[in-house]
Amino acid sequence: MIPNNMIWADDNPEMALTKPVRVGNSLTVGGQDVILMTGPCSVESYDQTRTVAQEVARLGGRVLRGGAYKPRTSPYSFQGLGREGLEILRAVADEFDLLVVTEALGVEQLPLVAEYTDIIQIGSRNMQHYPLLWAAGEFDKPVLLKRGFMSTVDEWLKAAEHISSRGNDRIVLCERGIRSFETATRNTLDTNAIALIKQTSPYPILADPSHATGRADLVFAAARAAVAAGADGLLVEFHNNPAEALSDADQALPLAALARFRDEVGKVAQAVGRGIR
Repeated sequence: MIPNNMIWADDNPEMALTKPVRVGNSLTVGGQDVILMTGPCSVESYDQTRTVAQEVARLGGRVLRGGAYKPRTSPYSFQGLGREGLEILRAVADEFDLLVVTEALGVEQLPLVAEYTDIIQIGSRNMQHYPLLWAAGEFDKPVLLKRGFMSTVDEWLKAAEHISSRGNDRIVLCERGIRSFETATRNTLDTNAIALIKQTSPYPILADPSHATGRADLVFAAARAAVAAGADGLLVEFHNNPAEALSDADQALPLAALARFRDEVGKVAQAVGRGIR
């Protein structure tokens, strides 16, 4: 139950409930720094993924995102490279000393995804896929749980409890936009939920401004807003050639914009007393 009589967090240090989640041996999500998880929507080839990973590492990034399995609305759209994509992610991440986050679509994929990744992502469409949540809860691996695009905050938190009930409390939430009556953007980024989670939940929370807006020209502004609202990190799509991306081309930022993105988000993080990694 979410209390409705909360007082200002600044007036009550005990309101800082976030329990940081360790990823790998050297990174913490939910601590002082805002963590950027950047990379392509889909792993399309070795060269493409390596190019992105190299730039992420050059700019001081720590986490490479990329989809090996892609849940697409149309069965005729690119579905990802599967195991080959996982192998590519791991190879380029190891080369540049990066951590990997990628999605598992079903219970049968979890062992393989866990083998190649540092963070198991459960996507919006699977937020209430309970067998998948239960199975993820049995791995000793951080789980990134995206909010269902038609789900309430309470349903989202209950989904996280399905994971933790099986023994794994290394959970990071991700607000990725919800479906509303508004059609001008792909979804609506719920910054209210980000602020609320920070006051009522122990789980760190990220924001995904790429899926929330569906438009590359809005990602910068949405990312700044998310950090101002309290997000512990951002999951953002960057591609070396967005016009040729095999999935979600309209929301992918060009790789050349990554330096400016880090700078702009970093300024907001600094304004609220945080760093950026």
